[in-house]
Amino acid sequence: MIEYFSGVIACVTSFIGLFPQIYKSLKTKSASDISMTMLINYLVCSLAWIVYGSASESFFVLSSNIIGLLSATILIFQKRYYDRVA
Repeated sequence: MIEYFSGVIACVTSFIGLFPQIYKSLKTKSASDISMTMLINYLVCSLAWIVYGSASESFFVLSSNIIGLLSATILIFQKRYYDRVA
């Protein structure tokens, strides 16, 4: 039961973690205040956890980090696009 509950929290917080920044970047059409180094680090970390989650067959490790990976990827594309346009 504790494993399930903590897994659900991990999935939800993975989504909540970067979603406000994705929304703000879309709304303001700017990503200049986001660190590309932080986003690349987040991406690499998520990839490593996805590999680990796959190897250990942990649904929650895998799913929460897929969400994190997608969020980081969206922000990286936003940053590259908006930085280029500005």
